[in-house]
Amino acid sequence: MTYQQSLDYIHSLLRFGMKPGLERIARLCQRLGDPQKKLSFVHVAGTNGKGSTCSMLASILRKAGYKTGLYTSPFVTDFCERMQIGGVPISHGDLSRWTEKLRPMIEKISSEEEAVTEFEAITALAFAWFEEQNCDIVVLETGLGGRFDATNVIDCPLCSVITSIGLDHTQILGDTLDKIAFEKCGILKPDGRTVCYPAQSEEALSVIKGCAEEEHNVLRIGTMEDLTVHSMTWEGSELTYRGFDFHLPLLGVHQHANAVTVLETVESLREAGLCISDQAVREGIRDVVWPARLEILAWHPLTLLDGAHNPQAMGMLAGTLRALEPGSKFHVVLGMLADKDYPDAVALIAPLCASMACVTPDNPRALPSDRLAREAERHGVPAHSFDRDYQGAIDFATQKAGQEGMVLLCGSLYLAGSLRPLVLENIKNE
Repeated sequence: MTYQQSLDYIHSLLRFGMKPGLERIARLCQRLGDPQKKLSFVHVAGTNGKGSTCSMLASILRKAGYKTGLYTSPFVTDFCERMQIGGVPISHGDLSRWTEKLRPMIEKISSEEEAVTEFEAITALAFAWFEEQNCDIVVLETGLGGRFDATNVIDCPLCSVITSIGLDHTQILGDTLDKIAFEKCGILKPDGRTVCYPAQSEEALSVIKGCAEEEHNVLRIGTMEDLTVHSMTWEGSELTYRGFDFHLPLLGVHQHANAVTVLETVESLREAGLCISDQAVREGIRDVVWPARLEILAWHPLTLLDGAHNPQAMGMLAGTLRALEPGSKFHVVLGMLADKDYPDAVALIAPLCASMACVTPDNPRALPSDRLAREAERHGVPAHSFDRDYQGAIDFATQKAGQEGMVLLCGSLYLAGSLRPLVLENIKNE
């Protein structure tokens, strides 16, 4: 199987199962020898901030000397980014080799019972690869939800982490914060340890506390009152949390809360017996790299790339931009998926827009750019529709901004994966 054949096969599988449940992933893992039972995990669920939290934790654990796996979704530029060891993605050859091994197992289960989904196949493949490579610990991000998420086939992890809860995937997870929080808390296992994002809504927090108590989990929740922000610039933030000084390169006020979540998780892992020095924590956070999360791609004009894809994330993005550049306007390239709450997302970013170039993400669930442009115009933003002409949209925004202006590319991680290489190629050719 070539790499492209492997990707084609993986993408040919169902996106979602006909009915929720862990039976299919459990059977697939069983045929592989249950690799997930031979691994240790930090399991992370939530609406926003999962990826950043996972990336910081994996960076810290690497600095502490552990052979660390990282499983996240979606990817930005290469599918293999979804599973990494020591910061290095699985090779195309290894992905192809494991896909070829899994294919007859997937097809047998699908023919005898219900079809195995794409995410279930990828998750099982990742477990098998991590176990083959003798990972000491895997930082495992859920895909969607928690209770019936394929990653939840694991036994009790070293620590469960619940990041920021917001309204997203409401057709699947429920239309209220308490319903969504309940689904996310499905990753909690009896007698485990749980860490909760420190700026959680009261509605979600109440559910998290209840679930932790019901499962007899030791629950840690940091407090933002214990965090001191010394400075916040485009280079990052200088912070102190309960006497611990550190530099956070990830931009955004919300990343401060994610960092508190990470520091509390480190304490939980220390209680579980892991040896993690303060130096490893400091260096791990300092050296973390997480593309497409308020990533600076260029300085003239200042060009930012962010995967904000729902109203909660867009609100956090807008708040950060106001804090870093008070009163400034951005020339925005925006594309969103139709199943997101795009009217609210546009309403949140519109006050910061000098102009908007609307594009259609390369995804079956994409919102057509002309509909997005009409929504922006409702808020008084001069908007132009570029459909899938991404280079044209980037050129439009860059020309509008000039050398001293600012460009913001956002709306979807799927879109970020299309735009990022184009901007970087433009810079290389200048």
